[in-house]
Amino acid sequence: MKLLAISDTYIPPDFMSEGLAELQNIGIDVEVRHWEHKSLINLQQDNLAIETGGPDAVQLPDEITRNLEPYDIVVVQFAPISKSFIEKTKNLKLIGTLRSGAENIDVDFATQRNISVINTPGRNARAVAECTMGLILSEIRNIARSHASLKNKKWRRSFPNSNAIPELCGKTVGLVGYGAVGHLMAGYLDAFGSNIIAYDPYYKGDPAPAQLVPLETLMKTSDVISIHARLTDQNHHMIGEPEISMMKPTAILVNTARSGLVDEKALIKALQAKSITGAALDVFDEEPLPANHPFIKLENVTITPHLAGSTIDSFRNNPKLMAVQIKSCLSNSADIPVINNIRPSLNVG
Repeated sequence: MKLLAISDTYIPPDFMSEGLAELQNIGIDVEVRHWEHKSLINLQQDNLAIETGGPDAVQLPDEITRNLEPYDIVVVQFAPISKSFIEKTKNLKLIGTLRSGAENIDVDFATQRNISVINTPGRNARAVAECTMGLILSEIRNIARSHASLKNKKWRRSFPNSNAIPELCGKTVGLVGYGAVGHLMAGYLDAFGSNIIAYDPYYKGDPAPAQLVPLETLMKTSDVISIHARLTDQNHHMIGEPEISMMKPTAILVNTARSGLVDEKALIKALQAKSITGAALDVFDEEPLPANHPFIKLENVTITPHLAGSTIDSFRNNPKLMAVQIKSCLSNSADIPVINNIRPSLNVG
């Protein structure tokens, strides 16, 4: 059985090879091909184009797509697996993505070809959750603004929220999306003594320490709103002008998930009008953020360049997590994160 792994700037060839190495021991021949980019920014630009335009938005070079017929398994992170890529395969039975979403894979065509598509849910959940906590604290406690001022030799003690700088203890934090990241956030916030509520229409089970509430309730009652949902066609701009208008004037909005979940123009309008206190954002409709973008000019926003999920631990562990999933496929485990309802049919001969 042959596996083709496509590495990238975030998960380089050595990380990919090391993470999938244990599959060699059970008879799977692993080959790694590298999708080259000049910089992380170039990769992020391609990734954003794929997320908005689908797997056909960016073409892989010929050295990546040559001689695909022998491979039974393809493993990728950001590389696009389009219809034309799949058409070049002959034995392909499984596509594994080292992320929770599958925007870079033509899942519909894979399904037509009876190819299973699996993901790695929660693969960078801890990285995102830890960064989100940092952004929340940075925004409400003015950490980034203070740092920038001191670097400019200014001893600054006056900020947009100076009259009402809060503590997280006793405050209500609303989590929009209660998957792997949301659960980690709930644990961290519980340690801070926050009152935790969450909105997730797909969640089943005991949500403790959070309480599940309707989105309208969350928007109206939260002091901090943090978004952790997956972006789909159905929830695009789920936080729009009507929802933002429900927020407390003292509340802040935090987004480390996908920019498309929030109506960026409506958020900018609210921040400019100071109808909400602030925001902390790691994702944007246009990346890199243009030099003249309103977010750069606003005083009541903390911004970072799409780095919430980028930790060395996350990138090293992702291929290892996929190796575990593939071994589960070989043992016909029931607990496999299949996203297109086609059970993997693998057999090492």
